[in-house]
Amino acid sequence: MPTISMFYGIMVMIYYYDNKQHALPHIHVRYQDAKAIFAIENAEMLEGNLANKQKRLVQAWMEIHKDELVADWELAVAGEQPYKIEPLK
Repeated sequence: MPTISMFYGIMVMIYYYDNKQHALPHIHVRYQDAKAIFAIENAEMLEGNLANKQKRLVQAWMEIHKDELVADWELAVAGEQPYKIEPLK
């Protein structure tokens, strides 16, 4: 489970070969004890329990880096190492 970015205590990960549980491209997010899954296409939270502040930060970051997230998703589901993505500043 490669961590592709970290900002404000939020860890963003993409799992290898993870295209079966959710049939669409997505990322996994952790913040303290909270976990969530976000669709890459529209930054919608698919499942989890992330506080609104962190949810908005993740969604803003996803909007900025959507093309990079799509590219990383394609690498990860093919079993290749995704690239790091610049954190939200």
